[in-house]
This record gives sequence, C-alpha cells and structure tokens, in this order.
Amino acid sequence: MLGAVFGDIAGSVYEFANTHDYDFPLLCRGSEPTDDTYMTLAVAKALCRTYGEDDNVIRKALTEDMHQIGRMYPRAGYGGMFSGWLRDRNPQPYNSFGNGSAMRVSPAGWLYPTMEETLHAAELSAEVTHNHPEGIKGAKAIAAAVYLARCGASKQQIKAYITGHIGYDLSRTLDEIRPDYRFYATCQKSVPEAVTAFLEGENYEDVIRKAITLGGDSDTIACMAGGIAEAYYGMPDHFRKEVMKRLDPEMKEIIADFETCRRLHPEKPSLPE
Repeated sequence: MLGAVFGDIAGSVYEFANTHDYDFPLLCRGSEPTDDTYMTLAVAKALCRTYGEDDNVIRKALTEDMHQIGRMYPRAGYGGMFSGWLRDRNPQPYNSFGNGSAMRVSPAGWLYPTMEETLHAAELSAEVTHNHPEGIKGAKAIAAAVYLARCGASKQQIKAYITGHIGYDLSRTLDEIRPDYRFYATCQKSVPEAVTAFLEGENYEDVIRKAITLGGDSDTIACMAGGIAEAYYGMPDHFRKEVMKRLDPEMKEIIADFETCRRLHPEKPSLPE
C-alpha cells in the first residue's frame, strides 16, 4: 500500500506541470500527499475494520472513513463531484468513471486470500461513489494486478489477466502512448497506462519514473503503478521512510493497523486458475 502512497507523493508536483525528463527530482520541497493518498488510507481503514462483514457494513464503513479523512484534508485536490460527495450529509454514488476509484483501491489487493474476494472488495470500494461500470472496472484492474503481483505472478500472467478477465487493451507501449497523451482523469485513459508503466518498469523506482514521465494525471498514474510495483518488486526502505515523514500521526496509525490486520489474516493467497 505504501508503494501507491509514495507514487502519489512523487507525482504530486508534476500533476499540473508534467515532465518528460526521466531524471527529474523524485522528491522535492513540494512533494506531499494528495487525495490519492488520503483516500487510499480511508479504504485501508474501512476494509480492515470490516474484514469478514457483509457488504452493507463494508459500504457504510467506506463511506464513513472517506468522509472522515476527506474532511480532515479538505484541500487535498479532490475532483468536483467527489468534493460535493464529501460535503453531502446523505452521500450517494454518482455514476462516475473517474480514476478516483482505481487510485484508492490498492489495499484490497493486499488483504484477501482469493482473487474473488479481492475483486469483490474492489467493487465495493468503487461503487460507493464510482458506480459506473468503467469506474468499477478500473478499481478491479488495479486490485487484481496488486493481488497477482503479491502472489508471485509473472508480468506476462498479470498482463494476460488484465486483458483477458478485466478487458483492458495493453497492446501499446509507453513510447507509443506518450506523444499524444494528455491529462485524462478517467479510468479508461489512465488505468491501462498505469499498468503499462508497471509492466515496462525494471524495478520499483523505474516504474515510478516511467509513470510520472508519461505525463497527464501524473500523481494518480504513479499511485496506481506504484501500488502494483510494490507488490511485485518490494519497496526501498528509504522510500518508506520518506512516506512516513510526510504523514500525520492519524494516518500513520492507519498504516500500522493495516499491517496488523494483514498479520491477523495470514492466509496464503493463491493464483486464480
């Protein structure tokens, strides 16, 4: 999960000032968590405290925790529709296919012992806001990729699952995507790109750099790609330390609780047949 958070932090200063220079400063004074981080932590908190509960309990917790954390950090860069959802006393899904559903879903990929449970949790985490089929599809893609990487799947297996079972076209390379790529905040035009950045990366940092230099919604693309890359490669300790330096105590507590939750549910995940 911290792999996604680091990607968000590293990409935060380049979201509206894109860079195509691979050697860009990975962290600088303005590198800080955005809505991607806070909603990832909200999902982590909700899924942990409702592990094994029924769907309605999980949806309620997701709504509550996203509301609570979103209101703690009201200037974190939320989209207009989501900002309205945060202010609403009776929040309802708003049929979005924005990439907010996919940027926050990486915790689902780490918690469950089967792909079926992982995809179900991803759908629940998306549909409290992003109940459009494409919004749910994006969340399932990132959660599935994290789960598969965690299981030790090869990149070829991950690519085959995302194309065959989720339905994304991953045929274009980053070099083919980059020349005409613009700022897209939809799942359809950012999730496949994030997965491709992971597939082409050679290590965790390389994935982050490739994701950010693609351009567009750089913090979100790096958040999604970074979540998969952590599960596949692991994450350098000094990057973990940089994440923790930039989080408030309440957010650090969520991370600690998430790790405790994983230890309490140590079932070994298995590759889907």
